[in-house]
Amino acid sequence: MKIFSWYFKISLLVRILAGLILGAMAGLLFGPEIEVISPVGDIFVNLLKMIVMPVVISTLIVGAGSIHPAQLGRVGVKALGIYMITTGFAVAVGLVFGNVFQPGKGMELTQGGGDVVLDAAMKTPSLMETIISIVPVNPFNAITTDQILPTIFFCLIFGIAIAYLKQHSDDRIKSAADTIYQFFEGFAEVMYLVVHWILQYAPIGVFALIAVVFGKQGSQAFGPLGMTTFALYLAFAAHILLVYGGGLLLFKLNPVKFFRKAKEAMITAFVTRSSGGTLPVSMDVAENEMGIDKGVYSFSLPLGATINMDGTAIYQGVCAIFIGFAIGTPLDFSQQLTIIATAVLASIGTAGVPGAGAIMLMMVLSSVGLTVEPGTPVAMAYAMIFGIDALLDMGRTVTNVTGDLTVTCIVAKSENEIDMNAWE
Repeated sequence: MKIFSWYFKISLLVRILAGLILGAMAGLLFGPEIEVISPVGDIFVNLLKMIVMPVVISTLIVGAGSIHPAQLGRVGVKALGIYMITTGFAVAVGLVFGNVFQPGKGMELTQGGGDVVLDAAMKTPSLMETIISIVPVNPFNAITTDQILPTIFFCLIFGIAIAYLKQHSDDRIKSAADTIYQFFEGFAEVMYLVVHWILQYAPIGVFALIAVVFGKQGSQAFGPLGMTTFALYLAFAAHILLVYGGGLLLFKLNPVKFFRKAKEAMITAFVTRSSGGTLPVSMDVAENEMGIDKGVYSFSLPLGATINMDGTAIYQGVCAIFIGFAIGTPLDFSQQLTIIATAVLASIGTAGVPGAGAIMLMMVLSSVGLTVEPGTPVAMAYAMIFGIDALLDMGRTVTNVTGDLTVTCIVAKSENEIDMNAWE
C-alpha cells in the first residue's frame, strides 16, 4: 500500500534501531503502564517461533545435500574439518568472553523468576544424556516437539543421503533425489521470503518489546546492552587474531599480509551483513590478491558461506550467557557444552543472509531449556538482543567471511595450490 511506502523505503537497519531507541524512550516515559502494548511484541515473538523449525529443516537439508560427494575428497574433507574445528573454537571463545564479562548480570528480569530457574533445570540433561539424545528415536516427534539437536542430526543425515543419491548411476533414483532436493531448495527459498516479511514487522515488534523492558527496568537496561556489544566485538577480534592468525602462522602464512589482502572482502561483509552477498568479492580476493587456485577456492568459499558461521557461533555463546544472567538463571557447564554442540551443528544450516543469527539464537536457547515464550523474562531478554542485532550482525559477518578466506588459504597451502609470489 502506498500509504506505507515511506516505511519500506527506509533501511531495515535504521528502522530496527529507531524501534529500539523509540521503545526505550517510551518505556522510560510511561513506566510500567507501557505494558498495555505487550501483545504487539508478543505477536512478533510468535512469528519468529513460527519460522524456526521450518528454517532449520529446509536450510540444513539443502546445505548438506548441496555438497557433492566427489568433492568430499582430500580438499573437501580438509575444508569441512577445519571449518568445524574453528566453529567449535568460536563458540568456546564466545562462552569465555560471556563468562568473563557476564553481560546481563543483575538485571533481574524475573517476574516469578523461580519458575524460570526450575524450568531450565528440569530441561537440562547430563552431558551423556545429551550425547545419546542427539540420535532421535522418532524424528517426526523431535520436530513437532521442538527437540533441536535430534532434528539437526536427522536433517544432516537426510541431506547427506540426498547428496549421494543425486549422483546415483540409476537415472530413476537420481531423478527422485533431484526432485526431493529441489523441493527442499524451494522450501528454503520460501522460508527466506517469509523471514524477509517478518523482518518488516520487526521494528514494530522491537519497539513494543523494548518499551516493556525499559518500562519495568528503567535506564539501568542500557548498561547490559552496552556490555554485551563490547564483549561480543572483543570476542570477534580475539577469534580473528588468535584462531585465524594462529592458523595462518601454523601454515607459514603471514597474518598481517593476509588481513591486508582480505580487507576488501571484510569491509564488504561489514556493510552488507551477508556472507553470501560477499562471496563474489571473496572469490576475487582469493584469486587476484592471494594467488589461490580456482579448484580450491571455487569449492572452499561457497562451502564456507554455507556452513562456516564462526561469528554467529560467538554471538550465540555470548547472547545465551547474557539471557541466562538477565533472567537470573546463569547457564551451568552442561548447558554451555550443549550450546557448543548445537551451535556447531546448526552452523551448517545458518543462512548467509542478514538477521539469520538471531533466528538461530532462538533454537540454541531452546536446546538448554530457555524457550522464548511471549510475556516471559526470556522473551524480554531476547528482545533486547534483537533490538541491537543489526549492529552485532556486522561484526559476526566480518568474522564469518574472514574465516572463509582463512580456511581457504590454509587448505590451498597444504595442497600446494597457492602462488606464494603473491605473498612476497
